Amino acid sequence: MKAVFCERFGSHEDLVVREVEPPPAPGSGEVQVQLQARGISFSDLVRMAGEYQDSVKPPFVVGGEGGGIISAVGDGVTHLAAGDKVITPGGCQEIVNVKASGLKALPDKVDLELAAAFGNGYATAYQGLRLANLQHGETLLVHGAAGGVGLAAVDLGKLFGARVIATASTDDKLAVVKTLGADHTINYSEGFRDEVKALTGGLGADVIYDPVGGDVFDESMRCIAPFGRILIVGFTSGRAALAKTNHLLVKDASIIGYSLGGLARHRPEAARQMHETLMDWLAHDRIKPYISHRFPMDDIVAAYQVLVDRKVIGKVMII
Repeated sequence: MKAVFCERFGSHEDLVVREVEPPPAPGSGEVQVQLQARGISFSDLVRMAGEYQDSVKPPFVVGGEGGGIISAVGDGVTHLAAGDKVITPGGCQEIVNVKASGLKALPDKVDLELAAAFGNGYATAYQGLRLANLQHGETLLVHGAAGGVGLAAVDLGKLFGARVIATASTDDKLAVVKTLGADHTINYSEGFRDEVKALTGGLGADVIYDPVGGDVFDESMRCIAPFGRILIVGFTSGRAALAKTNHLLVKDASIIGYSLGGLARHRPEAARQMHETLMDWLAHDRIKPYISHRFPMDDIVAAYQVLVDRKVIGKVMII
C-alpha cells in the first residue's frame, strides 16, 4: 500500500511516497479501515518542520483525519462492522488499523469526503467559540477566514447567530467567503482596525478568532470591544504575538488559548459530545465544509504547496 512519510524534519518538498506492507489483521479492540479521503492542513507543515508542540519524531506518516470504510474488525468489537463508514486518524496512507473505542459509524447520508474534510477544522472552531461564549447577536471577527479553521468559524458563527466579519489576504478569497455566509469581508493586507470599528459603531468585535497571530493579533487588540474575547487558534504568520496586559485591563478583555489535543486528553467526554454534535449538524446540512483542492497521493508535494502559497479556500483533500 502507499503511504506518505516525513523521514526527516524539513520542508514538504522532502516528503516521500513509499510502497509499504499493509498492516496485519486488526488486533483485539481494533478495526482496519480502507481510507478513501484524507485531510491535510497547515499544522502538518509546522509538524514536519519540527516546530509543532508535540513530541512526534521522524519517520512518521503525514496528514490528519481521513474517511474510509471498515474492512475488518478485531475481537471484542461489537459496535462496528465491516462496511461501516468512519472518520479516523490515519494520515496519508491507504489502510490503517485503529482502536475501535473512539470510532462511531457515520450515518449513511453523510458524504464520506465532506466528513473527512470537516473534522479538525470544525472541532477547533466549535471549541473556541464555545470557550469564548459567543452569543446570538454579537460580532465575531474571523481572521484567515478562507483557511480551513477560519472558514469553519465563519460557518459556525452564523449558525450561532453572530454577525460575522471575515478577513483574508485577497479579494478572490473574500468573494468565496462572502458566498459562504460572512456578513462583511475585509482584505487585511492594508489593515482592518478602522473598518471593523466603523462596522461596529466604534465598539469593535466582541469575539476575535485569530489563527494568524503576529501583526494581525497586535491590530486586533486595537479593535476589540469592551469585555471582548480573543481566541488564540494558531500562528500562520510565523510569529506568536505577545499580549500587553495593560490593554486587556483597560478593555476588560480576555485572551483564550486552547488546543484540541488538550480537550481530548483532559476532557474526553466533552470531546466525544462535541464530535457527535458536529456530525449531527453535518448530517442535517447545518454546516457546510468547503473543499477547494483535491490531489492524488502521488502529488503530495503539490498538495502542500497550495497551502504554502495560500491558495486554499477551506480544505485540501488527498483522494
